[in-house]
Amino acid sequence: MIHLKGESKEEKLKIAKNEIDQLIENGIDAVIIENYFGSPEDVEEVLKYIYKERKNIIYGINVLDDDKKAFELAMKYEAKFIQLDSVAGHLTIEEDEKYHEFIDHMRTQTNAFVCGGVRFKYQPYLSGRSLEEDLKIGMSRCDGIVVTGTGTGIETDLEKIKEFRTLIGDFPLIVGAGLTAENCDTQLAIADAAIIGSYLKDSFKDDGDVSVKHVKHFMDTLQKVRNQTECKTI
Repeated sequence: MIHLKGESKEEKLKIAKNEIDQLIENGIDAVIIENYFGSPEDVEEVLKYIYKERKNIIYGINVLDDDKKAFELAMKYEAKFIQLDSVAGHLTIEEDEKYHEFIDHMRTQTNAFVCGGVRFKYQPYLSGRSLEEDLKIGMSRCDGIVVTGTGTGIETDLEKIKEFRTLIGDFPLIVGAGLTAENCDTQLAIADAAIIGSYLKDSFKDDGDVSVKHVKHFMDTLQKVRNQTECKTI
């Protein structure tokens, strides 16, 4: 996860370039460019760089609070995937009908793989539907379900991962927060992929700097897991 840390537009791009190198060169499969500390415009600046200079890598997008912009940027810069923090459960029934039409339409515009959250960190629960119902709807709106705990860098409860797996069957399941070298064996024995950010920072927090030492330690541990099961990290 590229969080777009930095005090200026220029610094955000410089840090993002360096983090992409550190992550990809040390075994991470793909990067997500996210406006966590930046803006949609900052996301686009990094995408311009990747599209021109690093198009050989696998890259995705998460534009927080603007799903339409995420789809537009994915189409413009040929991103391989899009992360949407919530695809079901976060809206009232009335609002959800319009959202369903929106998602259906936007997905016809791109071949990007859509990773969609349900009961996602920081997202409201307004549908009134059961988890099973929201997951079923979510699966119709995305290509992989993302499960998280309560916040960034906080471990996703193993029982929640198991519950999601039971309810969605063989549909792709992605752990979206709190993955570490210490828990990746148990979590990725259930899930198919993971998004990891905080653990790869020097402080193990989202506002830290990417640590090559942490990346290497995580990837060394993950390789042992991969010898037993198939998974991807982004």
